[in-house]
Amino acid sequence: MFKKEKKKTVEVLSVPKSDRRTLSNVPDPEKIRLNADRRAVASQKDDSRKEDTQYMKKLRELSLRFEASFDVKVLRSGRSKEKQVTGKASDISATGMLVELDPAAIRDTVREGGKYQLTFDIPAGTMPEGYESAVKIKAVSVRTFMREGEDGPKQMIAFQFEKPLSEYLQRKRWGYSVYMASSLLFVAVGIIMLMRVESIIYFKYNFLLYLYSITAAAFLLTRYFFGALHRDVPITRHYTPGVSIIIPCFNEEEWIHRTILSCINQDYPIDKLEVIVVDDRSKDRSVEQIEKVMALINKESERYATQDRLKLHVLAENGGKRVALVKGVEMAKHNLVVFVDSDSFLEPTAIRHLVQPFQDPRMGGVAGRTDVENKYTNSITKLQTVRYYIAFRIMKAAESYFDSVTCLSGPLSCYRKSLILKHKDAWLNQKFLGQPATFGDDRSMTNFILRTHRTGYQDTAICSTIVPSEMNVFLKQQMRWKRSWLRESLRAGGFIWRKEPFMALFFYIGLVVPIAAPVIVLYNLLYVPIVHQVFPSTFLMGLLLMALLMSFAHLIFRKSKLWVFGLVFCVFYELVLLWQMPVAWVTFWKSTWGTRETPQDIEAKNKKAARKNKNNKNSDVPL
Repeated sequence: MFKKEKKKTVEVLSVPKSDRRTLSNVPDPEKIRLNADRRAVASQKDDSRKEDTQYMKKLRELSLRFEASFDVKVLRSGRSKEKQVTGKASDISATGMLVELDPAAIRDTVREGGKYQLTFDIPAGTMPEGYESAVKIKAVSVRTFMREGEDGPKQMIAFQFEKPLSEYLQRKRWGYSVYMASSLLFVAVGIIMLMRVESIIYFKYNFLLYLYSITAAAFLLTRYFFGALHRDVPITRHYTPGVSIIIPCFNEEEWIHRTILSCINQDYPIDKLEVIVVDDRSKDRSVEQIEKVMALINKESERYATQDRLKLHVLAENGGKRVALVKGVEMAKHNLVVFVDSDSFLEPTAIRHLVQPFQDPRMGGVAGRTDVENKYTNSITKLQTVRYYIAFRIMKAAESYFDSVTCLSGPLSCYRKSLILKHKDAWLNQKFLGQPATFGDDRSMTNFILRTHRTGYQDTAICSTIVPSEMNVFLKQQMRWKRSWLRESLRAGGFIWRKEPFMALFFYIGLVVPIAAPVIVLYNLLYVPIVHQVFPSTFLMGLLLMALLMSFAHLIFRKSKLWVFGLVFCVFYELVLLWQMPVAWVTFWKSTWGTRETPQDIEAKNKKAARKNKNNKNSDVPL
């Protein structure tokens, strides 16, 4: 029988409306059109505030349009619902939307310049996280026109909302979410602290267990405390050091074009930014896609000089991600290098925010924030969305408070070029217990940098990435991350004590707590109920409260309905991911990638095939 081919998961992504200009965010050297010159926010422009980065960010957010396809009910103000008509949204922004209506409805009901009430539900994934909601808002029709479609001409009408959706949702939903989550967060923290005080009373019964309980709770609460204290280095508008973006690519034909566009389309001086794509001998059509998008971008090369700023290098043979990154650094002409994964997409202001901490000469590397791009694909991506946000906005932000971020993550990180070149040989030839270290490249390089320099985090330097949407791929990724975390944490433990004492203390606590967690869970959920006949209600309550901390923090910052997946992630972690840790203990020297064919993966696959053939031959021998 033929093996049934597995159906590929279709990723759910918000799709920005294409701009007429390929490089719509790049500062125009001829000043023909400025970045704020958008139709949707023309009435809000203030030329005196073009140097105000927060103001310009708000203008951009208001002007972003997204492709849409959902029903919209249109009712003229003061009319009965009998005159209500239903159309189909074509695109939507925070300030307005374009709707396809029946031509007869426009003649009878909708007039250009008229006032209307629009009722619609924004589906999850249509707009950025937090906008998925039911909306009933007043609007003005600003223009009507005909558009040619596959099945003939379509009547379109553009509406401008009475107030931006961000203001509408702030009053209708976001404000209540923040107040509720903040209150419940304080309640959860209070209960956790009371429970830990209670643990002191039981020290005499099991000193190690209750010491672990208090230590783990203190570690987690301080992460949230210092994460809340974190503040980004503000933008100095005229601080724009030269930056070279390095994109290593291997079999990424589906996303590489979007990655390249997001990197070259930055709000950054064109003479200070270059993009270098290094292909690691991809076996798919990645190189073809790279050349195609480069040709598209170079149509505007005369004004934006992209032919000199956008380069492709194909390695002679597959060498791995580190080799590709080092080659890009060697080609770079600027003193700061930014590493961007080939399935990650930068916000237009990401580079401008990312470089600001380098005004401190002691800063060696800076990580940006990574959000999940395909968050609405399925439950697997939704639970990763909450986890990613907390990992960056809370955990990395807390480390950054002490200038000691322990992992400058692969999707978006910036380094001093001189430091990469200084450590390149040790990085490329790194081995652990005799095995080549092929993954964990970001943690590994961070350790080299952190030994002698500061490392930081910029929450406003944002990129989004495609995360695994299939369970087997996700589990392989998590196992790979645990192995690299364990390996590099042992390395960092040898020098981190020289850093800020409070940071060093909690680094060592953060190393012990997850390693010991499986033993603690087994003790509380199996040993105590079986041997002492006591239901572990206190332990389960503690787990629930820790999960609520994650969920409520996500709700406060993101105002999103996905907050509940923080609870789902914690349950999934306790049931599945936690038990990868013991496996990582005894296999953390392994160098196989699991989700791509590195030389080590090929070697492991050949060994497995050889063992299988040997077993088959032995089974054929007659007894």
